[in-house]
Amino acid sequence: MMAEALVNPSVLLWARDRARMEPSLVADKTHVKTDRLLDWEKGTARPTFKQAEDLANVLHIPFGFLFLPSPPKETLPIPDLRTVENRATGWLSPDLRDVLADVLRKQDWYREYLADQGAGPLPFVGRFTGKDLVVDIAANITKTLNLTVADRDHAKNWEEFLNLLIERAEKANVWVMRSGIVGSNTHRPLEVDEFRGFAICDEIVPAVFINGKDVKVAQAFTLMHELAHLWLGESGISDFSIAHSSDADQNRTERKCNAVAAEVLVPATLLREHWNRLNPIADNAGNLSTYFRVSKVVVARRAYDLKLISWETYDAFYQEEVNQWRKKREDDDGGNPYYTLPVRNGKRFTSAVLRSALEYTLLLRDAGKLLGLSPSKIIPFAQKAGIG
Repeated sequence: MMAEALVNPSVLLWARDRARMEPSLVADKTHVKTDRLLDWEKGTARPTFKQAEDLANVLHIPFGFLFLPSPPKETLPIPDLRTVENRATGWLSPDLRDVLADVLRKQDWYREYLADQGAGPLPFVGRFTGKDLVVDIAANITKTLNLTVADRDHAKNWEEFLNLLIERAEKANVWVMRSGIVGSNTHRPLEVDEFRGFAICDEIVPAVFINGKDVKVAQAFTLMHELAHLWLGESGISDFSIAHSSDADQNRTERKCNAVAAEVLVPATLLREHWNRLNPIADNAGNLSTYFRVSKVVVARRAYDLKLISWETYDAFYQEEVNQWRKKREDDDGGNPYYTLPVRNGKRFTSAVLRSALEYTLLLRDAGKLLGLSPSKIIPFAQKAGIG
């Protein structure tokens, strides 16, 4: 008879609730009957050590947690600004928690690396407060990123413009990551309904994470929204939406960041200048989406905010566009790792890790952990990336 694992039933129940998984699903994933799992949660039976390990893996908790005297109290490393009816959502999935923990772990290494390179505090982090004007914050972001109208003209489409925005942000020493999965685990996709991005303020390593599961046409707005967080000096997890007729149910910081993002991407003066009131919204949004290199919904929402169209007109257009987005949703679950890894980890971060490994200041094992790559592939990856 195999030895039983003396797991704490209350911790097991806490872990399942935390993961928001039904007993039948956990039972199926651990290859036991549902009644058996419920017996473990009641404490009338015990799993084997192998079954306990399976439970920890399925519920995404450290194995040792199952033996704690009581469920651990988890705190959030950054503010949760997601709201439902003006109240904090109060829940983070294990996937989002693990992504946050992974980014913070990498940020600690990156900060030390940059400090060794002589990097100092960046002037734009926390430069403004919520009392400053939206146009002033947007103007400073635009200046820092060196964005011009010509940049939009040179970009062939919105995707190329998004890549340019990310490149400019990284050039300004903002660490930008874009991923739709937890680490490099393609079996753990992130949910757009839970969050679209987050920002972590740091004077040396300000970080922005974009949920790659969101449609790409929406990611430029996410990027600008999170950059606004950095300029305001406020970290946070965001689930902002441009679907609502009123931002009253959103956190004040989120409203400010939305306004700043909109002004950077679609300046009010330019939109008013180019909006043709005689054309239907589809024509205006289509033409100006090409001009501004952003999604048609962002253009339409900006037009509504500037009172160029009614809410009813915008809402009908929004619903139609969302239906199209759902059919075209893209992600980065697979593909060429030489492309996806720098996108997921940020190009400059990836380069810093590879250079450190090649200079023997970082073990291949540790470099692999930072990039989500096996140690044996670090050198070939660096050579393929042209580093070395």
